Amino acid sequence: MLAIERKNEILAILQKEQRVLVSELSQRYEVTDETIRRDLEKLESEGYVKRTYGGAVLNKGISLDMPLRIREKTNRREKQIIARLVAEQVEEGDSIMLDASSTSLMIARELKEMNKLTVVTSSVEVLIEFAGHEGIRVISTGGTLRDSSLSLVGTAAQRVLRDYNVDKAVISCKGIHMEKGVTDSSEAEADMKNTMRSCARQTILAVDSSKFDHVSFVRFMELGKGDKIVTDRRVDENWRKFLEERGVELLTGGPEEL
Repeated sequence: MLAIERKNEILAILQKEQRVLVSELSQRYEVTDETIRRDLEKLESEGYVKRTYGGAVLNKGISLDMPLRIREKTNRREKQIIARLVAEQVEEGDSIMLDASSTSLMIARELKEMNKLTVVTSSVEVLIEFAGHEGIRVISTGGTLRDSSLSLVGTAAQRVLRDYNVDKAVISCKGIHMEKGVTDSSEAEADMKNTMRSCARQTILAVDSSKFDHVSFVRFMELGKGDKIVTDRRVDENWRKFLEERGVELLTGGPEEL
């Protein structure tokens, strides 16, 4: 295994388990403790982890933005549930906007069999996913490439978005909080999501249950009447009441409580 592959796997483990031990990783990858320490040093220098005695913990800084390749490996089951639920909300002939997120990529995979659909997206991976599928018209925003998310952002991309009026904007977030609103770790991504929302008759917020009561760096929207939230499992009574009072429809994939 290449060093970069091992480092990415360690980061994926940290995303899921929040902490790692040098001794366990060295056994798992059949390398020396010193090799793992160097991996963790590199991850710390990139801002992803904080080293501790004998291991490391995930850096939970509110402006931290994990690479898309890592996010694709985490909470996959939850995202698949969300993707199926979102696909059920999209009708033949709809025009939609999809943001650049690992959840949107899974949603795109669920939508590929539709016969007539127009998709405007800022995601390079979503563009590739839809390539070659007859009946699905795909429009790219263009703009400046963000390597970490494989997304297209900036004023040029926002200008393209504003030229279109769509039925639904399907967007994700890094955090959703009753007081702080819907937040993201990147200002550039937040601006794109906010613009998508302004171009759509309805907004669908696709968010896994781990994002509830979490706050990230920048707020980009408040939930309002007519919005939909799609998540992988039921939320608690406080959230249900909060959303009902604001006229927000909640769609969930399971009976469990947060």
